[in-house]
Amino acid sequence: MDDVLKAKQRFSIIGNSPALLAAIERAVKVAPIDLSVLVTGESGSGKEFFPKIIHAFGARKHKKYIAVNCGAIPEGTIDSELFGHEKGSFTGAISARKGYFEEADGGTIFLDEVAELPLTTQARLLRVLETGEFLKVGSSVVQKTDIRIVAATNVNLLKAVEKGKFREDLYYRLSTVVINVPALHDRGEDIPLLARKFAADFSEKYLTAPISFAEDARRAMMLYRWPGNVRQLKNVVEQLALFEAGTEISRRTLLETLPLDHSGASSLVATKPEVSYETEREILWQMIYSLRNDISELRSKIDGNAQGSTHATTQSLIKYEPEANMKYSPVNEESAGIEDVVAVPTLEDSERDAVAAALRRNNGNKKLTAQQLNISQRTLYRKIHELGLELDGAEPDNNEL
Repeated sequence: MDDVLKAKQRFSIIGNSPALLAAIERAVKVAPIDLSVLVTGESGSGKEFFPKIIHAFGARKHKKYIAVNCGAIPEGTIDSELFGHEKGSFTGAISARKGYFEEADGGTIFLDEVAELPLTTQARLLRVLETGEFLKVGSSVVQKTDIRIVAATNVNLLKAVEKGKFREDLYYRLSTVVINVPALHDRGEDIPLLARKFAADFSEKYLTAPISFAEDARRAMMLYRWPGNVRQLKNVVEQLALFEAGTEISRRTLLETLPLDHSGASSLVATKPEVSYETEREILWQMIYSLRNDISELRSKIDGNAQGSTHATTQSLIKYEPEANMKYSPVNEESAGIEDVVAVPTLEDSERDAVAAALRRNNGNKKLTAQQLNISQRTLYRKIHELGLELDGAEPDNNEL
């Protein structure tokens, strides 16, 4: 952990978030071991510090360190920049030139935005990683170099491999060790720390009155997405330090400085609702009362089916026992289990209850029961048998069928 603190102090890295400290610790640990490293993270998150840490804490620290932005070099000259060229190898090559791999021999080369390399250059880079050999543009003489490569990208290289834009074998060569740099919005309390540092640096450099940040402004900073990461935060703070010099920055002032979204709204700040446990408790009680009313309504419907319109009661539930041969047993409301009240009857149960209730109302007279149910007596007898409502000695009257 001492080396982590040394790395932070040496390269002026501000922040104490666990993700940031883990990334720094990983860089420090891999530094003495001569492996290729791939640094990943969003644009502007500070990936450029990690190759420097790896070089400074490794065995090559006294050799050259060269950083190359692969996305800033035109495709037609990238091979010449990296590997050098011979005189007359192309138009404008008036003399021989060493490339970065030759210049950095024995040291470290940092390839930023490595995903921007053309496929032909990727093949040359793979050869360097595998054998340490390369060819200058326009030369047939194989040269050797002893360098450590640290690459960085904000692109998902595996997806680039799937699309055929990046060589799979090169990806696995570069990513022997991967260091993920956290985005600014994932660093929590580091955001206000960085803002104060940038404000103080600006005030000292340009001799302006210092600014400070109100509590609501600090909260807004931590809620903002910061798509441009640390680079964007520094830009915003410098604007505030210039135009609001000597004042305390409020949330309103901060939001007015942040860029508008595509709809022209104030900012991309996602406001986090205040938690009110009293409100949540009230909502829960309302849900319970609503559920209780639904249960009561359902119970009334069940009672209506079981008792009929003339004998309906509200104080008891009717529980039918099919094996009791038309016997019914009232179940008191207070002693009924929750499953007795809440359970929703099936279609067969409802039909059984309706037929049984009609038979009860007519004291077992099947003719009257069939008339009330608006079915034939033959159908009634079949229903009695299918639903398990068998009556002792109950035979259909052939004159009625």
